[in-house]
Amino acid sequence: MQFVNPIRDVKTIEAMKEELRKHSVRDLLLFVLGINTGISLLDLLSLTVQDVWDGQNAKQFLYIKDEKTGEEKAYYLNHKIAEILNEYLSSEDWKPEDYLFKSKKDCRPITRQQAYRIINHSAREVGISEKIGTHTLRKTFGYHAYYRGVAISILKSILHHHSTAETLKYLGIDKTEKRVIKVDVNL
Repeated sequence: MQFVNPIRDVKTIEAMKEELRKHSVRDLLLFVLGINTGISLLDLLSLTVQDVWDGQNAKQFLYIKDEKTGEEKAYYLNHKIAEILNEYLSSEDWKPEDYLFKSKKDCRPITRQQAYRIINHSAREVGISEKIGTHTLRKTFGYHAYYRGVAISILKSILHHHSTAETLKYLGIDKTEKRVIKVDVNL
């Protein structure tokens, strides 16, 4: 497996969103859901409409059962995800059991390879020269969450890592690098 990087620059993330929107709202949703939750690609591709939609609106939380532990984890679906979900799911008639990221050819979800092509193509279009892949979504989530003050222990749990060092390495964060972290409680 080749090592891929997070997208560190917020302007580049916005450019990716614009590029993905040109192709389809489905592709944009895949990217936005991935970078805002840190959910693994296999879990993303297996999502159905009923997992994220209550029939009229986006759910506040998505619940995914961990295959290894059997534990159910909650993932917050923020307003950016909800906005794109509303747009995407209002575009056609969906059944609750439909795959969220269904293929244009049939009713099955897109493949991992197709997801890779979608992300990689858009990255090249916006001028990203670093190695980019489907893990880039999770890494981008973790990288930005870390620098916005989310505890590394929480990220370690979300990403299913065994150690803090593993999480820091996965996110491409140098432990010796001193960066100011803005913790904005904003009460």
